[in-house]
Amino acid sequence: MKSRQSHAPAIAAAKAGFSTASAYRIEVDPRLPSQKKTPRGRRRPDPLAAVWDSEVVPMLETTPELRAVAIFEEICRRHPELSTGVRRTLERRVARWRALNGPERDVIFRQEHPPGRMGLSDFTDMGGLGITIAGGPLDHRLYHFRLAFSGFEHAHVVLGGESFVALAEGLQNALWALGGVPNQHRSDSLSAAFCNLDRDTQEDLTQRYEALCMHYGMTASRNNPGVAHENGSIESAHGHLKNALRDELLLRGSQDFTNLVAYRGFIDEVIGRRNARNRKRIEIERTVLKPLPDRRTTDYEEARVLVTSSGGFILRRVFYSVPSRLIGHHLNVQLYDDRLDCFLGATKLLTLQRGRPPQGSNKHGHVVNYHHVIHALRKKPMALMNLVYRDQLFPRRAYARAFEALLAQKGEKQACRTMVGLLALAHDHACEAALARAIEADLDAGALPDLDRLRARFQPDRAMVPQVAIALAPLCAYDELAAVHTPNTAPVLTGGVA
Repeated sequence: MKSRQSHAPAIAAAKAGFSTASAYRIEVDPRLPSQKKTPRGRRRPDPLAAVWDSEVVPMLETTPELRAVAIFEEICRRHPELSTGVRRTLERRVARWRALNGPERDVIFRQEHPPGRMGLSDFTDMGGLGITIAGGPLDHRLYHFRLAFSGFEHAHVVLGGESFVALAEGLQNALWALGGVPNQHRSDSLSAAFCNLDRDTQEDLTQRYEALCMHYGMTASRNNPGVAHENGSIESAHGHLKNALRDELLLRGSQDFTNLVAYRGFIDEVIGRRNARNRKRIEIERTVLKPLPDRRTTDYEEARVLVTSSGGFILRRVFYSVPSRLIGHHLNVQLYDDRLDCFLGATKLLTLQRGRPPQGSNKHGHVVNYHHVIHALRKKPMALMNLVYRDQLFPRRAYARAFEALLAQKGEKQACRTMVGLLALAHDHACEAALARAIEADLDAGALPDLDRLRARFQPDRAMVPQVAIALAPLCAYDELAAVHTPNTAPVLTGGVA
């Protein structure tokens, strides 16, 4: 068209590289070929013409969030003559109607996070990975901390629920591993941190959570309830972390771990490799973080309990056994997520594994150590028969199997006596694991455990006890020592003459 301004059509066409005939055609009609096509009409009748304006549109206007599949099923119930093949047509038309006439939708505003400003916390359930400890399923979740700028991560295995203890312990572990404190700590509406009962309350931080943030100099914030994408920096990281853990478990070849310590070490190793990839950004952010306080603050709950005549105490609907010499004493207990530290006054006595009551039941849970009660069971072996925590008393599965087999073949009295004898043998000679293997071998061979034979097998070998000969000094030697005179002292000088 530029050449046409100063040249004839034939010359302009030659300069443009097409024929003279095309030049004269463009002179008559300058529209593009795509603009000359007439819109294609319908090739078949509209299958929704009878119901769209009269029924479908009113549904969409009344309830805009109604799914297209629900509309389709309702229309098919009203009009059985409609073909099932029109579902996709209805879905496309509903989507187009919503684009032209539907309500306004939420907009996600992408944010920039300066270094050192925000750290985020959340819990995520780990049931989908199928983790087991020594063959038993591990019901747990992860406390997950992340810095919005650098992507620094920390994860802590939580055995209970989303409690303040789990939040405080996980958050402090993350901050001390990081070596600094961000200006703001953000979470969703965790009941461990916020009182969610009164919606009209704006300042609803719990006192413990507020004290925790004040100790580290952080400002607490949270996203709007039910709007997870406002915590996208941690919510999306949950999925990436789970995928990374799933891949590592596949490479490892097993989801089973020998104990909880090994599983926590596995989590730390995966997190460490992920942080190594963001090392440069983490180092940049560390320079602007606030310094840590001189010490950690409380990450446990306190309780005071009475040790009853049952040889233990009840706390949070769980019975814990303790040495019977503590009966009648009050203990100060510090509750962590996975353990209890018990104190008599200021003296720490023992650490117990924390238990949880059975879900969906009003019954109590039990954390029982047979070492605490075996001396009393020796006197009353028949108490084992209907003991409320009998199943939790057995330290390993082999002992439970032995008791079941003894009950089936020997009767209640003999079964209780033999079982108490086996537990006493494990207690006296510290052979719990080896004795369990011996019991398993007997049961697998179809025989019952023989208490006398096992006692002979696990008693100390007298031949291995060294003979120590002690030579006593004769008593006359003491008389000789008493008769020894002390050496003469130096002469005293008088008047300068010796």
